[in-house]
Amino acid sequence: MLVAAALTVAGCIGVAKTYTDPSQTVTIGVNQQFVIALGSNPTTGYSWQESHDQTMLELLEKVYKEPAQEGVVGTGGIEYFRFKAVKAGQTEITLVYQRPFGEEEILEQKVFTVYVK
Repeated sequence: MLVAAALTVAGCIGVAKTYTDPSQTVTIGVNQQFVIALGSNPTTGYSWQESHDQTMLELLEKVYKEPAQEGVVGTGGIEYFRFKAVKAGQTEITLVYQRPFGEEEILEQKVFTVYVK
């Protein structure tokens, strides 16, 4: 269900291919875009914090989308990270699920491998 929702909302963000599973290598051409979509619930204070090599990839936008259900409080949604490949090579995007205001505790970490051809 999460993947289906990610793909549906990703369509609202554009036509870029969407990745939800870090075991799947992102293969992309220079100047092409892709999206990483991960479940998130910012009402808990947690969100995905990303880090990447800025010489290889450009983060174009980070968007949080709530579920389409109205009247549901406290349920999670999906965070979308849209990247553009800047130059050829191999790199990684690390995403950690944590509170961004100084806490060091990490609830989850995902590392996506990106191959730019």
